[in-house]
Amino acid sequence: MTQLQVAFVSDQATPPVVPIETHPPPPSLGQVLLKQGAVQPPDLLRALEIRKRHDLPLAEVLLAHGWVTETQLIAAQAELFSLSVVDLAAQPPDPRLIDALGAEHCLKDRILPWRRIAGVTLVATARPEEFARVAERLSALLGPCRMVLAAPSALDAAIFACRRTALIRRAETCVAPHESCRSLAGGRVSRAALGVLVALAIGLWLAPPIVYAALFGWTILTLIATVGLKLISWLAEMRAQARPAPPRVPVAKLPTISVMVPLFHETDIAPRLIARLERLDYPRERLDIVLVVEEADRMTQAALTQTPLPHWMRIVSVPEGPIKTKPRALNYALTLCRGSIIGVYDAEDMPDPAQLRLVAAHFAVADPKLACLQGMLDYYNPRTNWLSRCFTIEYAAWFRAMLPGLGRLGLVIPLGGTTLFFRREILEELGGWDAHNVTEDADLGLRLARHGYRTEVIPTVTHEEANCRALPWIRQRSRWLKGYAMTWAVHMRNPVRFWRELGAKRFIGIQILMLGGLSQYLLAPLLWSFWLMPFGIWHPVEALMSPAMIRALFVTFTVTEVIHIVVGIWALRRREHRFLIPWVPMLHFYFPLGALAGWKAIYEVVAKPFYWDKTAHGLYDAPQATRGRVNRAAGARSPRRA
Repeated sequence: MTQLQVAFVSDQATPPVVPIETHPPPPSLGQVLLKQGAVQPPDLLRALEIRKRHDLPLAEVLLAHGWVTETQLIAAQAELFSLSVVDLAAQPPDPRLIDALGAEHCLKDRILPWRRIAGVTLVATARPEEFARVAERLSALLGPCRMVLAAPSALDAAIFACRRTALIRRAETCVAPHESCRSLAGGRVSRAALGVLVALAIGLWLAPPIVYAALFGWTILTLIATVGLKLISWLAEMRAQARPAPPRVPVAKLPTISVMVPLFHETDIAPRLIARLERLDYPRERLDIVLVVEEADRMTQAALTQTPLPHWMRIVSVPEGPIKTKPRALNYALTLCRGSIIGVYDAEDMPDPAQLRLVAAHFAVADPKLACLQGMLDYYNPRTNWLSRCFTIEYAAWFRAMLPGLGRLGLVIPLGGTTLFFRREILEELGGWDAHNVTEDADLGLRLARHGYRTEVIPTVTHEEANCRALPWIRQRSRWLKGYAMTWAVHMRNPVRFWRELGAKRFIGIQILMLGGLSQYLLAPLLWSFWLMPFGIWHPVEALMSPAMIRALFVTFTVTEVIHIVVGIWALRRREHRFLIPWVPMLHFYFPLGALAGWKAIYEVVAKPFYWDKTAHGLYDAPQATRGRVNRAAGARSPRRA
């Protein structure tokens, strides 16, 4: 018996149940494809070996590697299972049957109730070998059913053609109203923010010493609180033992991971994006890369069509609607994802090659309450200019000291917008992302905590492009701060309930992170004005404080600056970042840009709360330098060094 014959025997659709001398074994999918000339024998042998190693359907392996087309596969399955193939484009399905089952369930199970003929519902499927698993539920809802075949892409297209409006509306409203920004529509947030600003202006006009003293006192209080939280988070992370490396997940047990990459107004992105994602060390049969593009974004669609995409990478086009935000697009594309783990990357991301295996290993050994894994972010262009250096220092302190420390203290971790990985069932339970929130990531981190789920920071790095120009930096930071303000307003609508769901410690931590952090950006000029006093320039605080209190303030300011510097140096202690250590004191001149971003954020909260100020990508691109950094990282990879 040849090697190919042995492989065929192992690929039987059903094992023989009668003596071989009486009835020959039924043909396998591989035999049918080979007979039809749809696959080459060497490719089939490789596919059979992968199928055995990863415990996957042969059809998925062949499609993932491009060894057969959908048309060839459907033709072979039709012959193997003696089924009819339906053309869903020429003969659309009955929408009422889709509604009886639910469009989301149809997409998830890759089935489509097509037509009802003579009391029997014909159900199109792209997975005939799995039809028995859902047959009982289908019969309970639809009565007698019979299976027919359709290509996977045709199934998706038919469902979206029939229920496009319903699916996009669900993407906009899937988060519970009391946890969503959309229930703040109608100008309530804008009017509240405008009212506070007007009240402050009137107070400064009528009683300037009292209002100034209150503002200055609040600024000092939030300074001590935010720096104090940074200090204890850093100490918690510094004193903790190194995280043990998770056990390697057996290859056959690796889950399918869907990674969504939202794109908007990107030019010439496809070649670089494909090159960066092709470095991922994860079986292509278990990898599902979904490029999420707005339907009206002709620029990005044209860029993607210029480069052939791998078979494990596909495009999802998001229809037009009343809002156009990243979380809305993610919610829409989530229904088309195939994985049990859902990830998110940005367009310019360059993840560590071993990242997905590390994610799978963490989820495999973690308790079910671990809902999200947050990777560390770093920049591949820190040497561009002063701004990119300071941005890299800030991120190093945030992702290597602050966020891991918050996790060790049991506090809420506000998520970043990329290198996030979720258990799909939990993400869907919470309704996905809030489509109206411009910092949907931080909001989702809070909602996970409110529902009793945990987030962990894992020691894997994704490199991305640092904003190295002042105006794009301010626009990006203002969007983050506006989102923090709106997220805080959403979750504080019922403070008692928020306190009860989070607990006292995490509730206070969120107040410091969001309200305290935003206050520091907005009121930073009050702190800077204090440094005029050593030069003999009159300051209003002199009339309100004794000399001893003023000296105490000088000590407070000095200590907070020292803490910022020490934490920054500690976060840069690894070899790839040490060249930035001399630049840490320059952060003192970097944060004034944050004050501009803070006041821009407050203006937008008043004037256009749901406006999405997109971050510009591609301002820096040095492929040779990027590849050098990648090669160095791959040669010295370890969980702690990542």
